[in-house]
Amino acid sequence: MTTGELERIGEAEEIEIARLRRDGTPRNAVPIWVVHAAGDLYVRSWRGARGSWFRAAQDSRAARVCAGGLETDVALEDADDAVNDAIDDAYRLKYGRYPSYVEPMVAPKARATTLRLVP
Repeated sequence: MTTGELERIGEAEEIEIARLRRDGTPRNAVPIWVVHAAGDLYVRSWRGARGSWFRAAQDSRAARVCAGGLETDVALEDADDAVNDAIDDAYRLKYGRYPSYVEPMVAPKARATTLRLVP
């Protein structure tokens, strides 16, 4: 993924993410928020570890992402705790107009589900 593609995905209001089956085909996609922080793209589960897409992502560690006119397969890696504050700031800046949704996204339950999208 080029820097320009990374920026297009990060600028999208939300992305469609679909866990990949073992044969590489995508399951049903769900819309989620994405932020660009510390040079990478990150996602979190608003419902914490109970979120169905997150549970599936924990199993496969691979997904197809669609956003900004792009479709690409990514690996899903646990984020380093050191970037969580920057990710919180990115969620507040990008989605601050939705305070009732942003606050749960920066709470410990959601922070614990932070995943980095790796091309």
